Amino acid sequence: MKIQELFYKEIDRDIKGVIKIGQYDDENIKQELEEYVVTRELKTHIDKFFTAYKKGLNGHTDKMGVWISGFFGSGKSHFLKILSYILENKEVNGMKAIEYFSDKIDDNLLLADMKRASDMSSDVILFNIDSKADSDSKTSKEAIVKVFNKVFNDHLGYCGSIPWLAELEQKMDNEGVYDAFKVKFEACYGEYWETARNDFFYIEDEFVESYVAVSNNKDDAVRNWFNNAQHHYALSIEKFTSKVKEYIESKGKNHQVVFLVDEIGQYIGDDSGLMLNLQTVAEDLGTTCGGKAWIIVTSQQAIDSVVKVKGRDFSKITGRFDTRLNMSSANVDEVIKKRLLRKNETNGAIETLKLKYQDNESIIKNLLIFSANTPDLKRYKSADDYAEIYPFTPYQFDLLQDVFNSIRTHGASGKHLAQGERSLLSAFQESATRFMDEGLDFLMPFYAFYYTIESFLDHDIRIVMQRAMDHTVLDAFDVNVLRVLFMIKYLGEKMPPNLENITTLMVDRIDVDKLSLQKQVKESLDKLYKQALIQKNGGAYVFLTNAEQDINSEIKAMNVDYSDTIKSLSSVVFDAILKADNKYQYSKEHIFTYNHKFDNDFYSSQKGELTLQVVTPAFNGGEDDDSMLKLLSMQENSVIFRLPESMSYFEEMEEALKIEAYLRKNVIRSNIPEVERIKITKGEEIRTRKERVGDLLINSLSKAMIYTHGQRLDIKEKAPEARIDEGFKALVENKYSKINILVPFVPSSGAKSKYAEILNEKSQMTLVDTMSNKLAFDEVLSHIENMDKMHIPLTIKAITDKYAKDPYHWRSEDVRGLLLRMFNMQHISLVYGSEALDRKEVEKVVDLIAKDSNLESVKIKKKVQVDKATIDKVKSIIKETFNQGHLASDVPTLKDDIVEVLKQELRKRIHNDEELNIEAYLRQYRDGVPYPYPGKQVLLGGKATIEKILSNHEEMNFFNAIIVAEDDLRDYTEDVEDIK
Repeated sequence: MKIQELFYKEIDRDIKGVIKIGQYDDENIKQELEEYVVTRELKTHIDKFFTAYKKGLNGHTDKMGVWISGFFGSGKSHFLKILSYILENKEVNGMKAIEYFSDKIDDNLLLADMKRASDMSSDVILFNIDSKADSDSKTSKEAIVKVFNKVFNDHLGYCGSIPWLAELEQKMDNEGVYDAFKVKFEACYGEYWETARNDFFYIEDEFVESYVAVSNNKDDAVRNWFNNAQHHYALSIEKFTSKVKEYIESKGKNHQVVFLVDEIGQYIGDDSGLMLNLQTVAEDLGTTCGGKAWIIVTSQQAIDSVVKVKGRDFSKITGRFDTRLNMSSANVDEVIKKRLLRKNETNGAIETLKLKYQDNESIIKNLLIFSANTPDLKRYKSADDYAEIYPFTPYQFDLLQDVFNSIRTHGASGKHLAQGERSLLSAFQESATRFMDEGLDFLMPFYAFYYTIESFLDHDIRIVMQRAMDHTVLDAFDVNVLRVLFMIKYLGEKMPPNLENITTLMVDRIDVDKLSLQKQVKESLDKLYKQALIQKNGGAYVFLTNAEQDINSEIKAMNVDYSDTIKSLSSVVFDAILKADNKYQYSKEHIFTYNHKFDNDFYSSQKGELTLQVVTPAFNGGEDDDSMLKLLSMQENSVIFRLPESMSYFEEMEEALKIEAYLRKNVIRSNIPEVERIKITKGEEIRTRKERVGDLLINSLSKAMIYTHGQRLDIKEKAPEARIDEGFKALVENKYSKINILVPFVPSSGAKSKYAEILNEKSQMTLVDTMSNKLAFDEVLSHIENMDKMHIPLTIKAITDKYAKDPYHWRSEDVRGLLLRMFNMQHISLVYGSEALDRKEVEKVVDLIAKDSNLESVKIKKKVQVDKATIDKVKSIIKETFNQGHLASDVPTLKDDIVEVLKQELRKRIHNDEELNIEAYLRQYRDGVPYPYPGKQVLLGGKATIEKILSNHEEMNFFNAIIVAEDDLRDYTEDVEDIK
């Protein structure tokens, strides 16, 4: 069975796929009425229209305007024409127009409203406003009313093109002499008046003679009117609406005059003057005629978008055109199914198609799969669905509508397509007819629809196709691929022009091997690309017009330095992907800055501690560089990302930079609109290419091999930021192997408080508190001891600088905290200038150590440890001389205890409110007293001995001073008793 045998009616019959205002032959009208499909959407529109229309039949209304909007192919003109047949009560082949709808509409109330409107006396005036308007009419502020007046005069049988002559004809008609005039004129001139009147200025004598003969006017008066009527005639909206009202009243009660105007929106455009003129016509007709005169218009735009003209308030017109019908083409497939694709129910066609689908269901579904980034498109729902629309596929209805709209919108079509001279019905019929001899394994490929629009395309498109067909390198399949690419060129995200989608659109048989077809499509795309007929933009293949090909050739010739491409790629990686981040946070306290490097060039300043280097396959000539990168990662203290072999991002960036160079060179606006449109498109292409560069680089970074500290890391594929963090973590833990020995314990904010806390710690508690950092404490102390043995002077800055470097990276605050703890525990002494600091002077020490500028001036000295024998000797002396029962055993506390004993002896001891210290006794002496208090020299000697001992801050010196002064202390304590 062949495709042509499937249909209820012959597929190649004459169908008026495009409804043209002005075609009124009975055969055409009969087909329009018979085959008009009332879809769910159309039924709603019909109901809404007649609900509004009957208000004028029942009484008075000034809302007598209907605005029908919808894009090309949505059925506006057909709907308008059908309304005209019903309202006119048109009779074709013995049937009234309303009778054709008895089996199309199942709503009796709606049918009753339609019949009542049809039975009402009416004049229906249907016209395309652009074809009825004079060529220069748009320059007149009264353009709209002139066209309305013209078509009204024409409808009444008067001369529409000469309004002042039509006014005389109407006058003669009212006087009852018009028919006699026409007879007399034919006798005088030899032609019918209706034929000759268009050459009015050449028939002066015949006109004057005929008019004088049938009227009471004299020859001179008529001749004077003939020569001056044109100059004295003035048309106004008020005059027009009054004429319409007079006519309606002359026809009796409830007579209607209906103006049906096709493509009003296209005629008005963005001309606010024309819109204002339409507003006034609608307003005056509504007010004057009270719902007996209607204006029904079609427009591609909804009224809200048409009336939004800057500086004008068109709220009144939106009120007049209160009934608004938006034709969406939502059920265009329903129309095509019923009018064109209805299958023969007697020859087994339907059963054959259902069986074909059932046997091949999974194959058919797989053939019609589009890429994941394509919006959902309709598919076959069942065997019944397949049989109903075969040989077409479900997605083609909506997609072809989008194609037609996009071609018209982007100006790729000639005048006729732009004005709706082709419909989807025509496209489907022509395609089915072209392949009607095919068998039932055939599926309609999308390129088949190209032939419907081919003759209406601009020369710029057709010349590309002609060159392709004439090209010896290209075959018919290649040209069909090019046709598909043209049709989807302006669809954007609705149909991404990638390999998978193009392959699906090229499917033409159920038994096709899709993988083989895809390979064939890819070969065609490569050939078309080499011939510069298409452009590759990432994974998308884009049809190029003739002008686009010329511009692409100029772009291809632009020169871009390699260094500029590298710099731009660096910017994408480091600025766009990594958001200009140059910090790696190992922990809350350890934050590293790092440099950016791409191949062998630094992208940022070289002040960072670490380096992130991105290496492309072009680095080092693309050779096997595993060993080299390991060595480089060690030498440069860096994490190296070695990108995979594919360098698509490089090609994409280079192409984007070439386009930028072209646009800079051609910044002056061209007077050729197509060139300016292409430049705008190229500007957008730069953005999409750079976005794709970003995506490609993210993907490459996610898969790149990573090197650091002389080794290649095994880091799984993930987001670049996470892999960078893992790379730096490995680098830090290798380079700074002792970073975790010191647990941060001094906060950056509030370090001084922590330093004071450390200096106030008791030695017994300190050992417990510092166990977590004991290794760090011992390491620093060991270093100080080694430097001391080698007699190398140390400062706090020297120590903090050392431990800031590898393998430590310890924070300066924490290192200072360790040193203060050593100082407090008497392991070290701190000397500022020539003064040894006293750990008891907490505020002074903290202020000194907390200020960075002081660190170079604070020297560190290792304290000599006091042996047990010395401690025992000192404790024995103090106990015996000062009668102390308990003294501490650890050196720092022992020293503190002794200092306190000596200070009390010197100036602090009080008993029963009586001072018993040396200072108090010495105050008893007065110079010149006859009999002085005895023992002054004993007190002075004791004071000198104690002060000398206290002047020693270091433990060893302090204790040695006590041992040296043992005899003096014993003598003092024995002698002072007598004084007391």
